[in-house]
Amino acid sequence: MAKIEIINLIKRYDDLEVLHDLSFEIADKEFVVLVGPSGCGKTTLLRMIAGLEEVTQGKIILGDRVINYVPEKDRDIAMVFQSYALYPHMTVRGNMSFSLRMRKMDKAEQTRRIEWAAEMLELSEYLDRYPRQLSGGQRQRVAMGRALVREPMAFLLDEPLSNLDAQLRVQMRTELRGLHQRLQATMVYVTHDQIEAMTLADRIVVMNNGNIEQIGTPDEVYDNPANTFVASFIGSPAMNMLKGKLQRNNGKIWIDLSGGGRVELPSNQSGEDGMPVILGVRPEDFLLTNEKDGLELSIDMIEMTGRELEMFGQREGAQICVLLNFLPCEGRRNRLD
Repeated sequence: MAKIEIINLIKRYDDLEVLHDLSFEIADKEFVVLVGPSGCGKTTLLRMIAGLEEVTQGKIILGDRVINYVPEKDRDIAMVFQSYALYPHMTVRGNMSFSLRMRKMDKAEQTRRIEWAAEMLELSEYLDRYPRQLSGGQRQRVAMGRALVREPMAFLLDEPLSNLDAQLRVQMRTELRGLHQRLQATMVYVTHDQIEAMTLADRIVVMNNGNIEQIGTPDEVYDNPANTFVASFIGSPAMNMLKGKLQRNNGKIWIDLSGGGRVELPSNQSGEDGMPVILGVRPEDFLLTNEKDGLELSIDMIEMTGRELEMFGQREGAQICVLLNFLPCEGRRNRLD
């Protein structure tokens, strides 16, 4: 079992508390992504699980044992770093076998593990090359292979794709997801890129300022964000936040938006008549209309991204984004003009 439990975990540096009483569980074979803005504490949490940072208070349980004071090398956890951390003077084979040689593992078993990992990661033909002779994506696969050969209880990945170009990141995301499905291993992945979180995770842990804002599947955090931080952080473009007042009359309920406009809500919506509210609307949920009760918006900028069109405008001092999808057709740019 490679279940990981975080129980009332606190991390302090002198008088500065950077992680505040965190508690959650990562199931065996689950792919969990820790996501949040830079400085939110996600990498610190990952390093505490790995044993690279001490626990100030609380417990980390791996399988059925508390590992707070277990040395990093004895935790049976493999970590993949952002910078690859490959030895430049060693070949791919040497890098992948290093930890096995340190354990004085039988050479035949070393060879078996290296060949298995190299085949899985499509590195077999590169085993005798040095890191300088590899592309960024190949180096990242070597770093992953070095972790794989250890056959650990859990994998920890700290922003492993951040140094890759956009196209390669998409390719590596696909490879990582496929690798997890083949290995059926417990993986904890740190990123500030919410698209990576949405595409890779079984569950997402959204962090901010050392706190957990929400834990859920990608669909749950996207469709039912727990608060305005999660709503604005998850999703690209970000959710629009519209201020208004809740109104009730004759069994009907709606929001009168600041600056004009009205949005009807389901009759079972909670809230008191006249209370101030924030209405969150995803950019793709807007429809173009000439109805008088619609949301009036003056467009400041239009961005074409291929099959999508992003329109930006200002309303009540806040930027509003409208996302339109359309099929490619001849002369579309002229019609948009």
